[in-house]
Amino acid sequence: MAAAVYLEQHLDSLEALPLELQRNFNLMCDLDKRSQDTMIEIDKQADSYLATVKNLSQSERQRRYTQISKLFERSSEYGDDKVTLAMQTYEMVDKHIRKLDNDLARFEAELKEKSLTIETPTPRPDKGKRGRKRKGDEEDNSKGQKRKKKDIKENIQEPETLTPEFSGGHPSDVLDMPVDPNEPTYCICHQVSYGEMIGCDNNDCPIEWFHFPCVNLTSKPKGKWFCPRCTGERKKK
Repeated sequence: MAAAVYLEQHLDSLEALPLELQRNFNLMCDLDKRSQDTMIEIDKQADSYLATVKNLSQSERQRRYTQISKLFERSSEYGDDKVTLAMQTYEMVDKHIRKLDNDLARFEAELKEKSLTIETPTPRPDKGKRGRKRKGDEEDNSKGQKRKKKDIKENIQEPETLTPEFSGGHPSDVLDMPVDPNEPTYCICHQVSYGEMIGCDNNDCPIEWFHFPCVNLTSKPKGKWFCPRCTGERKKK
């Protein structure tokens, strides 16, 4: 595949990326504003509750406390949605970077294979002299040709087979490719971010983010989720 074709395909895949990024950034800004407005409302209701709590009945206290708790839950949901959206945006950009790396590797492999094909010598048959040949000469020529064919076969190098990392078929093949050493790693597998990930709800978790397959998840669980390490520590307590 020519370099121009690789370039054209990559540019086509990037055509919609700016609009998708702009959309996600706008959504994150909107979620951030909603969360800030909710926190302001929580502060107002909390100040009002503390100032009048002595004069409130038990039922009124419970009602206002429940109302403040719901506001906290709503603010927490805004934060979770914002984090999820940020991870999706990162994965969106990272997917294009990985595709570009994969295309570059495939293109280099094709160039290498083509250069090997060009450098491979093509044996040319010797043109014999016209006329009758003696039996001894024919045997010598036959032996000489056999030796030449054997030498040619030994000199011909088999073209290298493309390794799986160039096939570009499976995400695990892409993960085997070299990554930026400065890029942060996550999860118990100590790999970079890819695919769907989930965060541990333990604020003191040393790892924080995990890939779904590494913790045997196929979808986001409802409610709070703790990683295996934090779950074990909580059971000990």
